[in-house]
Amino acid sequence: PYPPDLETITRPFEAIRADFEALVDRTVLLDFTLEEDGFDPVFYGLEALRDALADLLPEAEAQALYQLLDEQAEAANQLGALYRDVGRHYISAFAVIAATLGAVPLPFATMPVLTALQVSMVGLLGKLYGQTLSPSQAGGLISAIAGGFFAQAIGRELIKFIPGFGSVVAASWAAAYTWALGEGACVYFGDLLGGKKPDPKKIQTAMAEAFTAAKERFKTGSADASHPSAKES
Repeated sequence: PYPPDLETITRPFEAIRADFEALVDRTVLLDFTLEEDGFDPVFYGLEALRDALADLLPEAEAQALYQLLDEQAEAANQLGALYRDVGRHYISAFAVIAATLGAVPLPFATMPVLTALQVSMVGLLGKLYGQTLSPSQAGGLISAIAGGFFAQAIGRELIKFIPGFGSVVAASWAAAYTWALGEGACVYFGDLLGGKKPDPKKIQTAMAEAFTAAKERFKTGSADASHPSAKES
């Protein structure tokens, strides 16, 4: 219920309201509860705040406030898409380099270099989103979000034992794996930027979709590898 019927809350709130009575027109109780906190309702007191502002602001400003609250989620999505689009320019360059490394026919010879390349990519993406990571932190993040993709990386190296055909497939896998890591990192950093707790399932889904689409792009040698999937946002 709002307002809460708890003396431990109402008593200090009344004291605060009395102290600031000469300075403010109205006071409301707020709790910036996030969805991942597991409490209901999320952002306790938001409606009371909105209604109070709507009463106190001029009509035009009140209408703008309602519109802003309604469009908050859409604005967050647009901002996330903007960061993701910029990030993909970085991911594209690293994926092409990864494909070149993956084409080396010697199994496991390029894995340390490829790993270092991916660590650099994640570190650069972190800076884009305002997060500064050391190489060890970037490596730890890769381990955390990669999940079952490591097994696919091993398979990429083992397939090089197939003469001729193996290196071509391994190159597309290396590029796609790198692209998927980049997409997963963007989702991770995007959640942090939006004040959310990163969702592992959301990250894994984004990586799986990016991996499948990018693998086909690089396998066919498409020049438009900078946008591996039209349905990604």
